Amino acid sequence: MPSWKLMWGVAAAIYAGCKAMTWMNARISHAPVWRQTAYLLGWPGMDAARFLQKTSGPKRSPRLSNEWQAASATVVLGTVLLFGVARTIPSHYPYLAGWIGMLGIVLILHFGIFKLLSCFWQSLGFDARPLMNHPLRSTSLGEFWGQRWNTAFRDLTHRFLFRPLTSRIGPRFGLLAGFLVSGAVHELVISVPAYGGYGGPTLYFAIQGVGIVIERTRLSRRIGLGSGWLGRAFTVLVLIAPVFLLFHRPFVIRVIVPFMRAVGALR
Repeated sequence: MPSWKLMWGVAAAIYAGCKAMTWMNARISHAPVWRQTAYLLGWPGMDAARFLQKTSGPKRSPRLSNEWQAASATVVLGTVLLFGVARTIPSHYPYLAGWIGMLGIVLILHFGIFKLLSCFWQSLGFDARPLMNHPLRSTSLGEFWGQRWNTAFRDLTHRFLFRPLTSRIGPRFGLLAGFLVSGAVHELVISVPAYGGYGGPTLYFAIQGVGIVIERTRLSRRIGLGSGWLGRAFTVLVLIAPVFLLFHRPFVIRVIVPFMRAVGALR
């Protein structure tokens, strides 16, 4: 099996398992079958109770209209990066082409298609908030991971991972343990299909956990590390500087580049 097929297969299996777990845990028996089917098959979020609650009626607002446009534009931008810009990179720079293509995929999927699905379900009255909540506005790591980046994963880990761990080993160690588990999950999706780069994703998420612990110390709060321009700078530094541990070279070269060739994004 090609590495990129293994990646998508592992990701799909983990996603399906998490989806089923949140659905069974919600215990909303009054929700009609069609609504539950929509949650399982048509919405990538992980908050079943919110999505399955009684509809409030169709939502029409200028803001939602703007979100439709923004999401559509993001899909176009991601497509240009994946199928246009990446093809202009010389063949002896596959690592660079892979990174450009990977950025395009994230824009198409996470900021584009997921946002369009959010707009669609909101227009029908569902409580389907965007999974990407303007992450660039984050002024702290806690805000980024807890409120703005992929809130579907946040909803899942907060309920089934962080809360149970915090009650057992305390908030600080619970937070660190939770990020280590997140790293292990990403190892399955990233390092295993790439047959290399093991430990990189786990180390990346460990750094994120330590960063949050640091910004929540008394000294950090005193100097304003968790807010304002200083908090924003610290957040960007901790997120970006070690990102090559998460999306390591074996993953880009052995998984992303072959996937791009398979879909026609690269020759």
